[in-house]
Amino acid sequence: MKAIITDTVMMIRPAHFGYNEETAANNAFQRQEMERSKEEVEDQARTEFDAFVRRLQSSDIRVQVIADTPEPLMPDAVFPNNWISFHADGKIITYPMFSEIRRQERRLDVVRSMQIAFGFNEVIDYSHWEQEEKYLEGTGSMLFERRERFAFACISPRTHPDLFQLYCQDQGYQPVLFEAEDGTGQLIYHTNVMMAMGESYAVICLDAIPGARDRDKVTSTLRKLGKSIIEISLEQVNAFAGNMLLVHNKHGIRYLILSEQAFLSLNSSQINSLEKEATILQAPIYTIEKLGGGSVRCMLAEVFLPKK
Repeated sequence: MKAIITDTVMMIRPAHFGYNEETAANNAFQRQEMERSKEEVEDQARTEFDAFVRRLQSSDIRVQVIADTPEPLMPDAVFPNNWISFHADGKIITYPMFSEIRRQERRLDVVRSMQIAFGFNEVIDYSHWEQEEKYLEGTGSMLFERRERFAFACISPRTHPDLFQLYCQDQGYQPVLFEAEDGTGQLIYHTNVMMAMGESYAVICLDAIPGARDRDKVTSTLRKLGKSIIEISLEQVNAFAGNMLLVHNKHGIRYLILSEQAFLSLNSSQINSLEKEATILQAPIYTIEKLGGGSVRCMLAEVFLPKK
C-alpha cells in the first residue's frame, strides 16, 4: 500500500526568527512587529515552537527536531517544508526559493543527517532553477494527493508553472494548476495556505479561485478523486484555516494538525466534518503566524520513510 499519511515530521527549531522583508514582497499574511524587541520575538517564537513539539510528541507523533544555526541569520528557518521533502521511494528533494535569504536554509548537514537516520538513498536538487528566476517552494507550492498521484498548485511568484509541470513529469504526478487570489486581488503565495488534503476530503477556499474554468477544474478533479469538499472563506484563509496537515501517530491514530487561530475561525459544521476523519490537534503559534506569514503546515516537513 502506498504511504499516504506520515507518522514522522521534521522540524527546525528557530535561532533567529523574525520578519523577512524579502518574503513580505509577495506574502500578504506577514505582519511586522513594532511592540516587542527582536530578542523578545525570538524568545516567544522558540517558546511557541517548543510547546508545539511537546504537543505532537505527547500524542505519539514522531518528531525529528533539528536546531537552526546561529549564523547566518535565517528568519524563516522554522518553515522547512519549503526547501526539502522526504519520499517513500528513498528520495530527498530540495527546491528553488524566491528569497535569497531563505536559500541559506538549504543545509547539506540536514540532508546528510536525515539520510543516515532514515536510510534515504537519493538526493534530487531543483535549486539550480533559481539562476533562471524560476521557483517551486516544496509542499508550500504543491499539494499532493498521494494515492492517485495528483499535485495541485496555484501560480505565484513562488510557484512557476513550467517548473511545476516539469516536477510533476519527473516525479510521476498529474498536475492541476490554477490561479488563486486573496481578498485584495493579490496572488496567494503558497497553495497550502488556501487548500489542505485529507484522505476523504479536501479543505479549500473556492472563493479564492476567481476563474470559473480553474474552479471547475479543481472541484471536478477532487470529486473524481473521491474527495468531499469542505469550503473555507477568505477570512478563514487569513486565519490560516487552509494550513492543515493530516498525520497519524505510532499507534495509527490520525490527527489533523492546525493552529489555534485556525481552529477558532472554523464553524461547528466544518469542525464536525473534519473530526470524522481525525482528532484535531491545535497549537497556539500566534507570533510565528504573524511575523512569518505561515502556520503549522509550513513548520512540518513530512518524512515518508523509505522501505528498508
